[in-house]
Amino acid sequence: MSLYDALIQPFVEYGFMRRALVASLAISLGSAPIGVLLMLRRMSLMGDAMSHAILPGAAIAFLLAGSLSPLAMGVGGLVAGLAVALLSGVVSRTTPLREDASFASFYLGSLALGVLIVSLRGSNIDLLHVLFGTILAVDPAALFLIGGIASITLATLAVIYRPLVVECFDPGFLRAVGESGAAYHFLFLFLVVINLVAGFQALGTLMAVGMMMLPAAIAQLWARRLPSMIVIAVSSAALSGYLGLIASFHMRLASGPAIILIASIIYVASLLAGPFGALRRVFARPHLAG
Repeated sequence: MSLYDALIQPFVEYGFMRRALVASLAISLGSAPIGVLLMLRRMSLMGDAMSHAILPGAAIAFLLAGSLSPLAMGVGGLVAGLAVALLSGVVSRTTPLREDASFASFYLGSLALGVLIVSLRGSNIDLLHVLFGTILAVDPAALFLIGGIASITLATLAVIYRPLVVECFDPGFLRAVGESGAAYHFLFLFLVVINLVAGFQALGTLMAVGMMMLPAAIAQLWARRLPSMIVIAVSSAALSGYLGLIASFHMRLASGPAIILIASIIYVASLLAGPFGALRRVFARPHLAG
């Protein structure tokens, strides 16, 4: 098998492979920068919680639409995710619970409710589609939704990049200059939710967060400047999508898990060989004392 047959031909000959590749690239552009900012805010596990929180909304939309409609399930997931984000914020500000604890409490109930709704009215195939996604079955409607979310994310980040970064490191400074940190925080949570909805369309609720957090973790092992981290995160996410699709095509693997597994392999390699990885720290030579 030539390199062309292995790496390029599947996307030339099959439309579903081209659509899957475009979807994975769009998810990479939107989700990876959000994942980097989540990590900087020490909110990594919150991304996982939010990915499960969208499930009941998507499940209810699935029942109302009577089919796996990308638009209906996207809107349902968006409403459910925003509701959980707002409720968690209210709980954290009116009770002793921290925001991560309130997110965890809500997402466990949301995950159970969503699975229960789909299992009551849908088939096992429908449940597997919702949980694990089918990126190879992405249709033009889902592709437009994913691309639109990526465009909204990039445009919004371009507008609020500076205050969002300041709010990550020094929220007190924003208050001192008269800016509302809470407004930027909730806008950021909105971006998290819509990107998880985009990932949900292709990778399912259990895998969507992988394209958000694994590339961000990889980036932290290779860079310390935020722009560099974002570029590395996007690049590693795009590479994971491409190699995962190639592996799933030639080895007959499930495409979503293959993409996340490739990202995990890149993460482990970065953990070992990256400039800020484990091996570099273990075998670092101490500076000679003068």
